[in-house]
Amino acid sequence: MSHHLFRVGKVWHYRFQINGVRVQRSTRETVKHLAESIANRAYRDTKMWARGAEPVPSLRDLVAQWLAAHQSIVSPHYIRLVETFGRLHLYELGDIEIDELTTPLVEAALLEHRRMHAPATCNHWLNMLKAVCRWALRRGVIPAIPWQMKLLKVQRSPRVTLPVPAAMDWLSAVDDYAGDRQALSLAVRLMFGLGLRESEVLSSRWSWVDWSRRTYTPGITKGREADPVPIPTWLLDYLSPMRQATGLMVCNSNGNAFPPGFVRRAMRAANAACQIEGLTPHRLRSTFATLLSEQGLPVQTVQRLLRHKSPLTTMRYLEANLSAAVDAQESIAQLAGLQPQQKHGGEEVANSTGQSHAE
Repeated sequence: MSHHLFRVGKVWHYRFQINGVRVQRSTRETVKHLAESIANRAYRDTKMWARGAEPVPSLRDLVAQWLAAHQSIVSPHYIRLVETFGRLHLYELGDIEIDELTTPLVEAALLEHRRMHAPATCNHWLNMLKAVCRWALRRGVIPAIPWQMKLLKVQRSPRVTLPVPAAMDWLSAVDDYAGDRQALSLAVRLMFGLGLRESEVLSSRWSWVDWSRRTYTPGITKGREADPVPIPTWLLDYLSPMRQATGLMVCNSNGNAFPPGFVRRAMRAANAACQIEGLTPHRLRSTFATLLSEQGLPVQTVQRLLRHKSPLTTMRYLEANLSAAVDAQESIAQLAGLQPQQKHGGEEVANSTGQSHAE
């Protein structure tokens, strides 16, 4: 037996002996199974220290270590995601040492997460857990990830983009909501016209605009890239009256940066005014990518403008060009004789059999 558990009054204590050294302490727990868990951990940690190895951290401690190690090398957005995961979504796994995580324990935590959150967030939860466990694996903290779970197949909802015919009315609705807060209007136009992420808009600077080359180079990006993005004429005309040599492009009246999510209310107001549901800063970035693709821009070029490391990531941003699909369906129907072919010069064109559909 690794340790001996005994009770003094209502509180459980443990004792064990390793290499001739006796250890006896209180668990400060009155519930036996909780005390047993503390005693097991103390025995294992002491045994590892005796061998000169670091103790295996709990999942909560591992998340804290991950955050400390990655604070300056990953994007602030991803840091916030991991912080939220560690603060709110560990459930019963938080105090379990990571090499004692099992598939049944992870499944139970995932079910608890699913009871309180949308099904589409379950895969995000699993990815957060995998990210910190893989980091522990690379550091040699654990020899292997002790649990196995595949990502769930979740029904995807149709993803919205900003319809081009509604773009002017939608931007006007944003301006109406913004009033004299021109920074809100500017931020939305940077997202729509340059495909910037919200975090890239928050850090945008006038010194990164090359007025002669008509380009903007984001200086702080998620993947640490610094690729120039062409500025369309309409956006350049919008920016010119506000032109400055230095400083933040999007800031409050005191010159300070806005917090994340600062344009959400303006976008929701514009969505309601134009009867568009679910358009967010991220979906505005997807609109930028989709419109470029529909104009015939190669996916490799779209990838560079979006600053993606993989074209597969870019492909997930592109929505299907349904107008092109409609044209193809019309052509198929005409070739099959299911509908009259289009008229040219006032006369119908004969089908492939040489017969005309005109009576």
